[in-house]
Amino acid sequence: MKKFSLLVLLVALMVPALLFAAGAQEAGAKPEKTVINFPTAATTGAVYPLGSAMSNMWNTKLTNVRASAQASAGGIANLNMLADGEAQLGVAVTSIMYESYNGIGSFEGRANPNLRVMIGLYSNPNQVVVTNNSGIVSLSDLAGKRFASGAPGSTTEVETSIHLKTSGVNYPDALRVQYVGFTEAIDLMRNKQLDGAWIMAGIPNAAVTEMLSTAGGKLLNIDEKLIAKLQEKYPWYGAYTIPAGTYPGQNSDVLTSAIKLTVCTDARVDADVIYDMTKAFWENFEELKATQSPLKQVNPKEAVKDLAGLPIHEGAARYYREIGLL
Repeated sequence: MKKFSLLVLLVALMVPALLFAAGAQEAGAKPEKTVINFPTAATTGAVYPLGSAMSNMWNTKLTNVRASAQASAGGIANLNMLADGEAQLGVAVTSIMYESYNGIGSFEGRANPNLRVMIGLYSNPNQVVVTNNSGIVSLSDLAGKRFASGAPGSTTEVETSIHLKTSGVNYPDALRVQYVGFTEAIDLMRNKQLDGAWIMAGIPNAAVTEMLSTAGGKLLNIDEKLIAKLQEKYPWYGAYTIPAGTYPGQNSDVLTSAIKLTVCTDARVDADVIYDMTKAFWENFEELKATQSPLKQVNPKEAVKDLAGLPIHEGAARYYREIGLL
């Protein structure tokens, strides 16, 4: 009996010590990391290196995240991966994000109500170049002209169609359309076989520079009223100013339309994690910008502007409220 009592006493003394040791071990344990799969774009473009730099920054600055940038087929593929739970972040423009969120267009019948904006990056402006001797001063003047709208089904061809139809031009029937890319359009313009071309890309763009400096081209303004009319049906468009001096011989600002590129995410990703990642991105923005040229087009004060009315992730919104953007 005495031995049994002694054993009970020893156990009673050991339990607190064991619990204390377990608690100390747990307190010293590394926090569990949230895995972030981040599809971006093809390795040949500028978006994949940007995504890789962002992932490296998060992995270095945050202890609760393990981020991995991946090459992908682009925005539509990224949005499908988000919807299927195969990715936690992605890169996409607001036009196809709007379609995904609402289940229209390329995402007909497959709405993703969990899609959220995390970071508004830079805008891709529409750049319409016409020759000085074409007599074209507005989009409606393109009727009957020889015009390069890009390859069939390409982004530039879609942009040409939307803008011209909104401005009252029956595209493609009302034009003498050339379905060619930037390089071919430069040569055709130099040879006076083309009156204009549509280009959608960040500024400054090498093809636009060539057209203005060697092919007698000029940038066409897109009227504010037309941009407002576009926004009624296509809420992802924003007004964008190409500053004077961006291109050779461009002596004044040029107003055009643009679509914003974003880092998007899923509403089901933990709000604290998205808050930490959003905050880390903007607090290390200047360091990232020093090595990632696309970020030179980003205005941090416009991070939540021109987002087509899409919802912002709760964690990101918390940060933007803290810094006064929301």
